[in-house]
Parts: sequence; C-alpha cells; structure tokens
Amino acid sequence: MKPVLPPTGEESLRPHSYDGIQEYDKRLPNWWLYTLYATIIFWVGYWSYYEWFGAGRTGPQVVNAAMASIEAERLASAPVDDSSLWKMSQNTAIVSAGKAVFDANCSACHLVSMRGKSESPVAIGPDLTDQKWVNGGRPTEVYNLITKGVLTKGMPTWGPVLGAKKISDVTAYVMSRHKEGDPILVETPPPTP
Repeated sequence: MKPVLPPTGEESLRPHSYDGIQEYDKRLPNWWLYTLYATIIFWVGYWSYYEWFGAGRTGPQVVNAAMASIEAERLASAPVDDSSLWKMSQNTAIVSAGKAVFDANCSACHLVSMRGKSESPVAIGPDLTDQKWVNGGRPTEVYNLITKGVLTKGMPTWGPVLGAKKISDVTAYVMSRHKEGDPILVETPPPTP
C-alpha cells in the first residue's frame, strides 16, 4: 500500500510507517507542552512537600485523625459516666476541644498549666494535676462540679453557660492529666469557726 502524501506546502511525513499509517513530523502543540511542564513542576512541589520536608500528613496520619474524629462523635453521644469520660480523656480530638474551652473559661482561676494555687499564690482555683481533690476526683464528680459549681469556694455554675458537650470536653481534658485507677485523695476542708 502506498502512503497518501499531504498536499504540497504542509509539513513532511516521518519516514516510518506502522500498519500503513504514517505520522506528520510536527511539533507538539504549546498547550500540551505547557500542561506537561506544569505537571512536572507540580510533581516537584508535591514530592518536596510530602517526602523531602515531611510537612504534609501521611496516609496513616489522615486515617488516624479520621478515626479519632469518628470515635469523638461516638463518645460525645454516649451517656456521661466514669468509663465514657475516661475514654474521652484518651481521645485527642476531645482533649484538644476541652483544652480550648479550659483556656477560654477556666484558666483565669486554675491557670493554663492547671496548677492553680500550687503554682501561683494569686491563683484562686486548686491544682488540677495532683491527686488531691477537694470535691471528689472521679470523672462524674468533676463533671457535676463543673456543671453545678461551688459558689462558697468561688467556682461558678458553668452548666447553663457551657452546655453538656463542652463540660464533657473540659472534664476529659482535666482527666487527661490523670490515669484511671490513680488514688483519689479527698481533702477535707478545715472547719470554719
């Protein structure tokens, strides 16, 4: 079979032929070349971001964050009891939400470090990181204390202000500084004359 030649004045054909098909000897279009170059530049940036600099999250990190978010939603709908609050205290999404609420509302009295009076004599609230508790150290006791407050000690009632979810988050944040099964030493206040 004899190849069909293009009309005169157009580009020449390549010398090879496959199954009787010949190609024009033309340069690739600019839009195609620009797409190729942009893809190469994107690849270098993408590879640098994730592999060389390690700035981006890896696949397992994305999956773990999604699983923590799902677990946080599941725990948020669980009934408030000691076991669910302990589980919430081990969930990073809930603890970080509780830290944000604590820093915004509780750090004025208990300080950002949660050390309260033991760190600064100016602080009003007690230390929340030690094993000594004034009003009980079980998670449900802490939850009820935050909800109802103790006005005689200067602890306001946070229930109507924060709501149940934020109180659960703050309780989880406070309990994240403790371990389940730690001894609870309840301080008895000195008698008032």
